[in-house]
Amino acid sequence: MRTMARSSTAGANVQNAVSWEDAKSLVVAAIGELVDDGRAEWSRTATGEVELRLVSGEVFLLGAVSVTRVA
Repeated sequence: MRTMARSSTAGANVQNAVSWEDAKSLVVAAIGELVDDGRAEWSRTATGEVELRLVSGEVFLLGAVSVTRVA
């Protein structure tokens, strides 16, 4: 299992900080591009969750604060 290294926050530039809302917007925009390009489909499930299906076969549930891989 590969681990991700964390960079030190000491001396971090505040201007480079991304808010949670900005990050979420960027992720949704990127997913929208996958859908627009025909590489994915998204739909709302009977329970109201958003399901993302990639043409390669992966399935994800998009939560308010998380993305869960289903298959």
